[in-house]
Amino acid sequence: MSSPPEIQAYRFGRIVIDVVVYNRDVTIFPDLVRPNWRRRDGHNLAFEDLVEVLAGDPDVIILGQGAFGRMNVADDVCELIRERGIEVLFFPTKEACKVYNELRERRRVIAALHLSC
Repeated sequence: MSSPPEIQAYRFGRIVIDVVVYNRDVTIFPDLVRPNWRRRDGHNLAFEDLVEVLAGDPDVIILGQGAFGRMNVADDVCELIRERGIEVLFFPTKEACKVYNELRERRRVIAALHLSC
């Protein structure tokens, strides 16, 4: 099995994953990157925004809240994830990228990253 995707760079509105540039929000699975991650209500994460992520059977979900941390992650969303035995971590996206890269080889991690605000 190949290594999970690696984030090489991030800045507001732009991320480089395995030398591919993305300019829209992404989800990173152990075996692929899915571009254009969309949420029902833009800056408010809803549980249904994570259906595909949860179907990927992660040990850990890392949520990037945007460069300035403006994507809201409600307590009830976190609780629904934790009830499934999945750890959930969320940070401004720059920090989320760092944590993802640190954990990607050791745990089954899926990251959902908001790239702008």
